[in-house]
Amino acid sequence: MRRRLTIVVVAVLVVALVAVGVVVGLGWWRDAHRSDLERATSYAPGDAERLSWTDWAAVRDRVGGDLDASSSGAALQTFLDQGFDDDLTSTSALVQSAPVLQARFGFSPASADWELFSQSTQGAVVIVEMPDGTDFDELGSNLEDVGFERPHSEDGVWSGGETVLPTVGPKLTPELQYVALDAEDHLVLTSDTAGYLQQVVDGLGGDDLPEPMKEVAGASGDAVSAAILSGPLACSALAMSNADASEEREGERLVREAGEVNPVTGLALSAQPGGGVRVVLGFEDDDQARTNADTRAKLAAGPAPGQGGDFSDRFSVDEVSADGSLVTMDLDPQRGAYVLSDLSSGPVLFATC
Repeated sequence: MRRRLTIVVVAVLVVALVAVGVVVGLGWWRDAHRSDLERATSYAPGDAERLSWTDWAAVRDRVGGDLDASSSGAALQTFLDQGFDDDLTSTSALVQSAPVLQARFGFSPASADWELFSQSTQGAVVIVEMPDGTDFDELGSNLEDVGFERPHSEDGVWSGGETVLPTVGPKLTPELQYVALDAEDHLVLTSDTAGYLQQVVDGLGGDDLPEPMKEVAGASGDAVSAAILSGPLACSALAMSNADASEEREGERLVREAGEVNPVTGLALSAQPGGGVRVVLGFEDDDQARTNADTRAKLAAGPAPGQGGDFSDRFSVDEVSADGSLVTMDLDPQRGAYVLSDLSSGPVLFATC
């Protein structure tokens, strides 16, 4: 009896270990197949309503910027100007501050892997991933040198505040008033509010972003830069009600003629590696997605009240497809058109609720 019991216990343990191995294996596979954008959004706070993503490594590759932490301010500015001309930097919160960051802080778009700027009614935070090999002790020393107060713990907040930034250099965004360093995950986090920044640091890795925002981010692929909005924010920030009254009426007419539309649950606008722009719209169910694929395709190919002219002046529509509850529109920008920055600032007729 004892031998039989031992065999049963061993068998149960083996099954349990196999099950754990399968779960761990699936988790590793899923993480390995996530885009950098998806991985970055796993750090975003759960209250995020708008995420602004810039893959700085990809931007450097795209415009031929051979930069690092020791590059000159002039070389960095040339790179930023080229990135602006290619409509790849409008999503960054750090462009204006970049020269001072490069010279005094030890991190900037010249060396960062990527940047994610999260905004909500509760607060805002900039999350920057630095490459392997970054000396975070040196970053801490740089912060002390410019006047930041070192926290009592490694996961605490470096305090600068509104009195320190003006002494460091001009044009620094208020989002740099407080800084946190996470050497384990190679992250630098900044905010204009110490308490909110500490809250984000304490929740890092929780993957708490609302599911609709995760879904549209996941469908955005290997985006070079992107703006991701919650459904309610997309419906307010990009609404035709933000246009002049006559243009709002024109938008209402165009919607009636195009067909049925439904509110979006999430929206992502992204610059793609090949030069195109992708729009991903989330809906409540598959039926709404199929219906809205047709409607939104008509709207995206027509007039652009609130922005002027026609959308065809800015881009051509390559493909519109519905996959589950998501609608994806792949756009081909006209030469010199700032499609991503235009569409993410609104009002945008085809993103209407």
